[in-house]
Amino acid sequence: MANVTSQDLGKQPITKLLVKQAVPASIGILVMSLNILVDTIFVGNWIGPIAIAAINVVLPVSFFIAALGMSIGVGGSSIISRALGSNDVLKALKTFGNQITLTVLITVVFVVFGLLYVNDIIPAFGGKGDIFDPAKIYYKIVLYGVPVLALCMMGNTVIRAEGKPKFAMYAMMIPSVGNLILDFFFINIFDWGMAGAAWATTGSYILCFFFILWFFLSKNSELKINLTHFGLDLPVVKEIASLGFVTLSRQAIVSVTYLLMNNILYDLGGETSVTAYAIVGRMLMFALFPVFGITQGFLPIAGFNYGAKHYDRVRQTINKAIKYAALLATVVFIFLMAFPETITKMFTQDAEVLKETPSAMRWVFAATPIIAIQLIGAAYFQAIGKAIPALLLTLTRQGFFFIPLILILPNYFGELGVWISFPIADVLSTIVTAFFLYREVRLNLISEVNQ
Repeated sequence: MANVTSQDLGKQPITKLLVKQAVPASIGILVMSLNILVDTIFVGNWIGPIAIAAINVVLPVSFFIAALGMSIGVGGSSIISRALGSNDVLKALKTFGNQITLTVLITVVFVVFGLLYVNDIIPAFGGKGDIFDPAKIYYKIVLYGVPVLALCMMGNTVIRAEGKPKFAMYAMMIPSVGNLILDFFFINIFDWGMAGAAWATTGSYILCFFFILWFFLSKNSELKINLTHFGLDLPVVKEIASLGFVTLSRQAIVSVTYLLMNNILYDLGGETSVTAYAIVGRMLMFALFPVFGITQGFLPIAGFNYGAKHYDRVRQTINKAIKYAALLATVVFIFLMAFPETITKMFTQDAEVLKETPSAMRWVFAATPIIAIQLIGAAYFQAIGKAIPALLLTLTRQGFFFIPLILILPNYFGELGVWISFPIADVLSTIVTAFFLYREVRLNLISEVNQ
């Protein structure tokens, strides 16, 4: 599969571009998700079900800090895609340099804060009772590597913005494979327990960082920055922040969701319910990899062509991305509805967890076939630099619908109220996103094409 250059994003057929961009992104997400999935299986079988819950408590904290890097990456990459589309190479270089500076400064501050208040943060995210001690061990070690992870996530989005999806795929695969190998040695061979799982994760981040560093120093990258590009430029920082805030808000809401879910489920069903949610959460990351891959592949194509004023190509990209993502989401839906019991048994043999998880999984994925509209719709506004609608649509599902639902429905339906909140939020957010996306296409893209 040949790579594309940034200029090819405005020339090649849309379907061909989507395949070239989405397949490597999907493979990268698949390998990364498999890493999380297998890592959880290793931990559940080699350490115990409490360890699964412990990692689930830590993930939203470490992922939020890492998401600072991703948000800076996505915000800056939207600028880079449009700058390359309009041949403004200087702005692309300045943006990339500012992304690196911002990522390092912000993530280090958050890591220091996270380490200082470790004993307060872990219980707040559901690390209570028997979960606290293993969660604390895992948390402190993983947090050391989070700034490196943030740089990796930032760099990955920039690689994709350059039109180099295969290298972005490699950047996602390297830490995933490395983590599994290190897991085997640190947990199974050396018997380091939770510390082994944590050091395997941190070590994998470092491997990824060295690969991304090599890419940008090699001839494969078009972005050859120098020291002058690292100095913060206020207009560039503002534009990165306004667009990156969309991604950061999404991850912040995810972290708040984990906080609420872990605490609500702990109160309703104890460690068993928290573990069930951890397993379902892993499947949310893993099973939807082709849909997320298309969304990732869609961003640089839409952003470049919008910057180049190829509005008809932008409209084609939206339609085809939704079509293919919806088809793949339906396949995922059928698979998960058919085999939830078998999937759960991969993680644990604990009788209580086996009893509770399959039903929860079916509810959580009940509206999967329609989520493509919500994901592509929100991504579109981010790709074209419209930060406010992108932010609002990103927050719609979890912020405006899901969080209120999980606070209200359990009062009437108990633990079932938590699980049915997932499909209800999916349906409502999809309706809202479809409305705004249709209006944007009709009022702006089609009108521009017809002029």
